[in-house]
Amino acid sequence: MILMFLLLVAVVVSAHMGFMKIPVRDVLDIIADLLSGNRNQGIDPVMYTVVADIRLPRIMAAVLVGGTLAVCGTVFQAILLNPLADPYTLGISSGAAFGASLVIVLQVMGLALPDLFTVPLFAFAGATGTMFLVLALASGGSARLSSTSLILSGVIVSSILSAAIGFLKFLADEQVGIIIFWLMGSLSGASWDNILMLGPAAMAGMCVALFYSRDLNIMSTGERTAITLGVNTTALRYILLVTCSLLTALCVAVSGIIGFVGLIVPHMLRYVAGPDNRWLIILSFPAGALLLLCADTVTRAVLPVEVPIGVLTALIGGPVFCWIFRKRQMDYDTAS
Repeated sequence: MILMFLLLVAVVVSAHMGFMKIPVRDVLDIIADLLSGNRNQGIDPVMYTVVADIRLPRIMAAVLVGGTLAVCGTVFQAILLNPLADPYTLGISSGAAFGASLVIVLQVMGLALPDLFTVPLFAFAGATGTMFLVLALASGGSARLSSTSLILSGVIVSSILSAAIGFLKFLADEQVGIIIFWLMGSLSGASWDNILMLGPAAMAGMCVALFYSRDLNIMSTGERTAITLGVNTTALRYILLVTCSLLTALCVAVSGIIGFVGLIVPHMLRYVAGPDNRWLIILSFPAGALLLLCADTVTRAVLPVEVPIGVLTALIGGPVFCWIFRKRQMDYDTAS
């Protein structure tokens, strides 16, 4: 309840802040009008357009992307039994980046592509294709699917795709800035169409994760113990990996690559709510949404120049990643 209240406050404050300061009362009236479907004629049309058509889609995109990435990070860390896992461990981000870079380069080369062939569509296709490639490489043609093989497969595929992205940057020539900006992540191009696409998918993915949250708790005791207790760990990994990878692909297609949200949030929540995945999955969504919304508001309305949101989250998440890695090493040394 506290997280949801803070998230609602952050939404209103974010809609209030910007180059044009809009009174909080007007922001609340505009949100009420959008929810009711009736236009209040007493509101300045310029303010209404700024809030309803520019700021709120971006704010809602930050909420959905941040919350979804946090939930996916929680699930990935649970099924891979690795505290350093997040939605990008399996190379999904590299696949999305390759798909987006490919269509940008094709446009630069002057190829007439149908309107259907957009950057988000290619990003989604690249991410999902990478996911299935990693799963096929990790399984090796057998039904067994281990955490170690998944992570190693993700690293291998990511390395290959990173080289391919570098080649596409070379081909892009003067338009390489477009690829770089997209790779850094940005919510500036979010629209209500993106919200309508991502919202139902995020809620469906949340329901799937919650449905298997008890099995995730059992898996945390070890794979052999989980099998003894009747949990089909291979099927569970496939279901949750495919679900969360598709959700991550949708997020990347909307916002570009935004890293570390899925890494930071689960660790922050474990200090408050404990290791129970039934609570962590529920709390991850508002916590991730709050984190990304605050970061996006800072880049949009506080800093003198808008910085790509992926840069800010990397600056925050990088030190946290180092701290988690160092703490894990110390715990391992102590145990041994």
